[in-house]
Amino acid sequence: MSREALTSILMSSTHTTAAASASNAAHDNADTLAVAHAAFGHFTHGLATGDWEPFLAMVTDDFSFFFPMGEYQGAHTGRDKARAFFAYVRSAFPDGLTVTLDRVMSNANTVVFEFRDEGVFRGAPYRNRVAVSFDIRGGRIAQYREYFGSDGKSY
Repeated sequence: MSREALTSILMSSTHTTAAASASNAAHDNADTLAVAHAAFGHFTHGLATGDWEPFLAMVTDDFSFFFPMGEYQGAHTGRDKARAFFAYVRSAFPDGLTVTLDRVMSNANTVVFEFRDEGVFRGAPYRNRVAVSFDIRGGRIAQYREYFGSDGKSY
C-alpha cells in the first residue's frame, strides 16, 4: 500500500472518530441539559411553593450541595440534609420566591442557571441575583452549588 493511500485511510479514520466523539458529546450535553432543565423547573417550584419533593426525587443517593452563607454555609451531603436545608429556605421565604431566568450555560456534565429572584425575606422586601450549578450523573442531580452576590435588596 502506498504512503498516500495509508495516510488517506488514517486521516479518514481520525476524522470519523473525531466526528463520532463530537456527536456523542453533543448527545451527552443534550441529555445533561434536559435533566438540568427539569430539575431547575422543580427547583423554582420549590422556591415558589415550598414543595421540594419533586426536586429531591431527582437527586442521587450521594447528593451533595454547597450554600455560601447562613446556617447551611459550606458543603453538605445527603438527601435528608438537603430536605432540612430546603425547609430552612422555606422558613426564610414563607411566601415563596419568584424567579426570572437570565442565562443558562453548560458542558457535558454541569449546567449553570443565572437568575434573579424576589420575594419577602423575614418580613422585608428581597431581590437578588443568583447562580446555581447542577452536576448531572446518570440522569440525576449529583451536586448543587449556589452563589449570589447582591445585598438582597436590589438587582
